[in-house]
Amino acid sequence: MRKTRTLAAVGIAATALLALTACNSGSPTEPATGGEEGGDAPALPTYEVAEPDLTGSPTYDAMAERGGPVIGVKEDQPNLGYLDATTGERSGFDIEVARWIAASLGFEEGDITYEPIASANREQALVNGDIDYYVGTYSITDERKQQIDFAGPYFVTGQGFLVASDSDVTEVEDESSFNGKTVCSATGSTPIQNIRENFPEVNTEEYDIYSACVEDLLSGKVDAVTTDAAILVGYAAQYPDELTVLPDAEGNDPGLFTEERYGVGVPKGDAALQEHINTLFTDGGETWQGIYDATLGLSGTTAEQPAVDPVQ
Repeated sequence: MRKTRTLAAVGIAATALLALTACNSGSPTEPATGGEEGGDAPALPTYEVAEPDLTGSPTYDAMAERGGPVIGVKEDQPNLGYLDATTGERSGFDIEVARWIAASLGFEEGDITYEPIASANREQALVNGDIDYYVGTYSITDERKQQIDFAGPYFVTGQGFLVASDSDVTEVEDESSFNGKTVCSATGSTPIQNIRENFPEVNTEEYDIYSACVEDLLSGKVDAVTTDAAILVGYAAQYPDELTVLPDAEGNDPGLFTEERYGVGVPKGDAALQEHINTLFTDGGETWQGIYDATLGLSGTTAEQPAVDPVQ
């Protein structure tokens, strides 16, 4: 029997590649929120709990035997992957994508185990079998594809910079604008690798989680935080008077300096699971759009689901 379920809508604000035109402000410890009572947030779509046929997927077999998936996520990224320490509720665009995939695999929300994994440990967690798949601002790169496979992309953004509102850097032509300054990001992230490899005069600081970088930025220990713009706008929304995301020299706001294509990390060689998720993304445009509108779209931005990559 097929069943349906609806998740409670959580209003949050962030951005994609397009300009940020509106933003809700949150408290210093919680993401910006709206809700059905205030009429600000559209409801999340209904996720159908399916009865899939994933013959040939050892990962799915392990999930079925266990009685649910173990999903790697982020929990310190407002508006993308966030855990409310008070309520224990998870919210964000990536969290909803993870739930949508789980439902397509035949699992209820209560069957899911969420496992927070730092950026630097994602590939190893998949290789070790600690998680079944990973959804958390995970950029598709050739280097990572040597160890794991990706489904997607399901979202496209780019590298940006978060600075103090009174920073003497007011726009960025490229990362060399921070020569002699200290830029912070998550260990293992593609933006910090970009800076270390291509801009040796920029000092770097790395932590397991982005929120530690934001704390150092607020205290003046670092001059900027760099990662994907979708993440940075979420933090800027928390601290609208203290922090801002830099535009580029042409005035595009936020300024983007790379293209980051978010994918779902899956174990290497599990083509059946990879193809299943790709088919979900290909055929699920209405659901994808509903998730976007109820989460990232609350910023006032618009976006379309990107085309998925063919399985190699």
